[in-house]
Amino acid sequence: MSHAFAPGNRSNVTRRMVALASGLAALLGTGHVVAQDFAFGWDPRTGDAWVDTWLGDVNEYGTRYRDPFIDEMVRYHAAPRALVVELLEARWAPGDIYYACAIAQVIGRPCRHVVSEWERHHGDGWGALAERLGVKPGSAGFHRLKRGFVPTYDRWSRPIYIDGDMRDEYPGRKVMPGLGHGPSAGPRAKDD
Repeated sequence: MSHAFAPGNRSNVTRRMVALASGLAALLGTGHVVAQDFAFGWDPRTGDAWVDTWLGDVNEYGTRYRDPFIDEMVRYHAAPRALVVELLEARWAPGDIYYACAIAQVIGRPCRHVVSEWERHHGDGWGALAERLGVKPGSAGFHRLKRGFVPTYDRWSRPIYIDGDMRDEYPGRKVMPGLGHGPSAGPRAKDD
């Protein structure tokens, strides 16, 4: 029986090591996008820990599955395809694109309008910008923003935990562990 590490099999071992190293390098090179890779960095500051968490996950999905992400923005969030592509090429975070277009739907304005506002006022975070545009924390518009994540994730066949304040709209769904009810809530005492 020949062993892979036997002296006569050095070329086989070398090939395996090169293949393993190449695979690892490719995997690490195409993995997660870090904050400094995005045009505005990544710090959404929506004022709601649940929303911030899922916007971060939208970043991962949109980076990995660019075409389905673009299709989602065009079909369900009324974003012009050219705008979404332009923003991704300008290194916008997919979570920022998603949230800009979701806010635009809530306020009845084009996505491009909210994009322009974010470009001018991103330093204040999404929470401040949404409020300036009329989407206040706890308002019906804000709850519409939050609820909008669930059908998006369902279309992507991607699991999502709901926030405690979404139980009535989505009975039977699991509540996100570690978050309480509503904006910037602390840890939950119990997970449903």
